[in-house]
Amino acid sequence: MKVNPIVWWELASHDAEKTADFLKKVFGWEIKYDETIKCFDFPIPKDSHNLSGGGVFTLRKAKLPFLTFYVQVEDIDKKAKLIEQLGGYILEAPFEIPSGSRICLFNEPSGVTLAMLEKKK
Repeated sequence: MKVNPIVWWELASHDAEKTADFLKKVFGWEIKYDETIKCFDFPIPKDSHNLSGGGVFTLRKAKLPFLTFYVQVEDIDKKAKLIEQLGGYILEAPFEIPSGSRICLFNEPSGVTLAMLEKKK
């Protein structure tokens, strides 16, 4: 069975700038605002296996702050259908991001928000 790795994380905050500044001060992380993806980018060192980075942004659609992980998958549409079949809820159907990859946000049956990423083909 192929393992689908966690490749990205996001932290949705009421004030991304303050949150990013807090994380910089507490952990010494190099977090910079990235205009292309509209969030504070947290680059991960190259030797960190599969995780490519993370981001901090101000809430848009969601009402409560959250932390989510992006799981890399080969067929995001197929996985989205499976999520619904298993009682999950698709928050944002698969869509393309500026890099050409596709993402999909969903709730697992108990309500926890997770996301998937399908790399650009």
